[in-house]
Amino acid sequence: MKLRAGGHALSLLSTPLSAQVLEALREGPTSLVDLRRATGSPPATTMRGHMRRLVEIGALERTREPGFPGATTYGLTRSGEELVAVGDELRAWLADAPTGPIETGTPAARSSVKALIDAWSTGIVRVLAARPVSLTELSGLITSTSYPSLERRLSAMRLCGQVRRLEGEASKGTPYAATPRLRRAVVPLVAAVRWERRHLRPFPQVRRTDVEAAFLLVASLLADVGDLSGSCRFAVELDRNGGAAPAKTAGVVLTVSDGRVTSCVTRLGEPADAWASGSVGAWLDVASRGSLVELEIGGTTMRFTP
Repeated sequence: MKLRAGGHALSLLSTPLSAQVLEALREGPTSLVDLRRATGSPPATTMRGHMRRLVEIGALERTREPGFPGATTYGLTRSGEELVAVGDELRAWLADAPTGPIETGTPAARSSVKALIDAWSTGIVRVLAARPVSLTELSGLITSTSYPSLERRLSAMRLCGQVRRLEGEASKGTPYAATPRLRRAVVPLVAAVRWERRHLRPFPQVRRTDVEAAFLLVASLLADVGDLSGSCRFAVELDRNGGAAPAKTAGVVLTVSDGRVTSCVTRLGEPADAWASGSVGAWLDVASRGSLVELEIGGTTMRFTP
């Protein structure tokens, strides 16, 4: 299975030793000897492998100390500091688990993050963000993944509180629905995508289904948006796959009535009172910093706010 945008950073942060190393370096550069002590004294070969990987992706910088052969100090780069910030978002999501806080670096954390990454990368999150579906329906919508594999992934998500079964609500199999926990996972996912685009080369491209999934997850979390009424089109210009072809767009049309979200559809041709459009990077800035500078915003009958 090929990881989708965001999956690489979250996978790295769910590896216990890598997460422990980044956390240990939060306060400043540390010698390799002290790092090994701080991370439970793992085997030297294991430690070297993780450190090498973190240096290769630019998250850490290595300095050889003068006067003592072989003495090495490691510190966070700007990329590493931002990766730690992504880890903070992931930690907050894990701490909000329905069965109680999950500590990062534990088997429970790794299982929960793996279930999320697998569901995101196979497209399960996109489907469930829109509506509940049965396993049979899911298999018909996601043909690139086998039925047994989808069943295993749904089971893992259910164990981690990311989906729930709606018993007795369908004649063609029991439907599965996204839980609030799965919907809140959009926060670490978006943070991970932003880090990858800023620091990972080559970075995974953001696809139409990624954009739709993110907006659908966010829309369901909007319980109250003031006294607004109307509709707004949120459009994202997708990454080009080379060539001079016009950029494709993806997004949603969100409809609000008296401050309540009444619909969110991925058909951008639907009429809308207002609109906001921009590149993937511009929208990631909206998500991370609330900056609207790079968005094109228009419309008259609905006030747009982040």
